[in-house]
Amino acid sequence: MNSRQEISELLASLLTDMFEVPPHSITPEARLYEDLDVDSIDAVDLIVELRGITGKQIDPDEFKTVRTVDDVVNAVARVVGIE
Repeated sequence: MNSRQEISELLASLLTDMFEVPPHSITPEARLYEDLDVDSIDAVDLIVELRGITGKQIDPDEFKTVRTVDDVVNAVARVVGIE
């Protein structure tokens, strides 16, 4: 992954495939829990999947602060070194 756009596209794909989130619902400002019905167990599964794809450890404590799709993109970007 070389850009935030690639991370965003990957995340949208994961949310659709893993949790059956409708693609039109996935926007940068969409809230994971309230808007997309992603629960805490889903969030853990998402972290595990992202770790497998990126090969990088994502700190679960940092992930606790994410609220929106864009927050996840930013967190993954930091982990993989995209600023």
